[in-house]
Amino acid sequence: MRENKKRFLKENLLGLSLTCIGILLLAFSLILHFDHQTDPFVLASGNGLDGPDIQSLERENQAYERIADAVLPTVVAIETTQVINVQQSPFGMDPFFRQFFGNMLPGLPGQQEKEKYLGSGDIISPDGYILTNNHVVAHGKTIQVTLHDGRMFTGRVVGADPRSDVAVVKIDAHDLPTIVLGNSANVHVGDMVMAFGNPYEQLFTMTKGIVSAMGRAYAVGNNSYPEDFIQTDAAINPGNSGGALVNVRGQLIGIPTWILGGNSGPGGQGTSIGIGFAIPINTAQHIADDLIKTGKVTRGYLGANVSPLSGPLAKEFGVPDTNGALIQNVESGGPAAKAGLKNGDVIRTFNGEPVRGSNELTADVMDADPGTTVTLGIIRNGKHMTLQVTLGTRPANLSLNSGVGQVSSGPLAGVSVANLTSNFRQQLGIPSDVSGVVVTQVDPSSPAANALGQGDVIMSIDHHSVRNVTDFNRMASETAHDQRTLLRVIHQGEPMYIVISTGDNGQ
Repeated sequence: MRENKKRFLKENLLGLSLTCIGILLLAFSLILHFDHQTDPFVLASGNGLDGPDIQSLERENQAYERIADAVLPTVVAIETTQVINVQQSPFGMDPFFRQFFGNMLPGLPGQQEKEKYLGSGDIISPDGYILTNNHVVAHGKTIQVTLHDGRMFTGRVVGADPRSDVAVVKIDAHDLPTIVLGNSANVHVGDMVMAFGNPYEQLFTMTKGIVSAMGRAYAVGNNSYPEDFIQTDAAINPGNSGGALVNVRGQLIGIPTWILGGNSGPGGQGTSIGIGFAIPINTAQHIADDLIKTGKVTRGYLGANVSPLSGPLAKEFGVPDTNGALIQNVESGGPAAKAGLKNGDVIRTFNGEPVRGSNELTADVMDADPGTTVTLGIIRNGKHMTLQVTLGTRPANLSLNSGVGQVSSGPLAGVSVANLTSNFRQQLGIPSDVSGVVVTQVDPSSPAANALGQGDVIMSIDHHSVRNVTDFNRMASETAHDQRTLLRVIHQGEPMYIVISTGDNGQ
């Protein structure tokens, strides 16, 4: 009996064990199957989309990669540092008191603080010459240049030209990769471009866009920048200044310089809103060559005042459209006069290239070396002509605008004028016994914007007769620190007195 019980237990325990093992194996199999079906870390794979259109995009991506590989090693990050004296407020960082006193109170001991400025540059020679903006290095006592491969060098300024915002920095290095220079005369609206630089300390970035416009001019305060800037929607942010704007061949066509947005203008700290500007490389290269060779810049000089060509003026002078620059006044004995140019001529081409406007013509002339002979295509009395002009040297103190009289501060800031030629007299109906200058343009932000307009004739400033542009420049400069000035003008055929005050705002 006892033996039967033992055998029964033994047989049942063996069966139970086998059953348990089977259940465990089945459960483990189900777990493996479940895990295989639901594991979130097991990702699907495949070849993705394909077809001629996808392959075309892949080839475009490969082209951008080639451009980046070629350009990035030639772009540098520039960090400048200067030490400034700051008087320490006894209120420390308390925001309540700082809104009234800031960090400074008179008579308190000061402390030194370091200010850093960030920018970019382009290597233009294997032995370490770097092209950048003047505003990138203007404030720096020390200059640190970081290459794409991480190497750091101390830089020194070889030369700088504040009037064009171009500078050249040198580092002691050899066998450096160099950027390929293009030709900004071949740049057109709609061209694909890429911007390289060092925005927000994020070293060496690339953005893509197109050329949005050409021939943009800029003036702020006492500075006037004559270049016909290239406008682009490729993102340009603080730190990009001095970097590279390249075409699809990876050629440098412009130096990113300023953006519209926030504190716009060269050196402004705004944020990109898709409106950025670059100095054409033809201008920057000419200035860089001069700075490297002689430490100073020489510019070509035509010796003629030019202005934009409006629709009515184009019709008056027999020009089919508004492209070109109208000669308002030829300087006696200057290069233009010696070549036979006359008042009323419209310059349409410069060395065979179309002239879009007066800013572009001024930049073309200034980019040429003094003594260079250039070919101008003009329209005179509706007839096409070609003249050759040997350029002179632009006077150092001459305004950088298109040659038309203009001042940069005071009640008449932003007012551009030209001599009252016979053509203007006929067009505006001004008698021969009236002397003065004709207003050719008024900046919308000028104090005079609400009182003066194109075609007005300024006969006197503060009771002193204005005979020509020279008189206007002198008298307007004398009023630069005045709060108001009195003008005698002819407005829409009627003589009248008007007062311009610096408190006025044209916007």
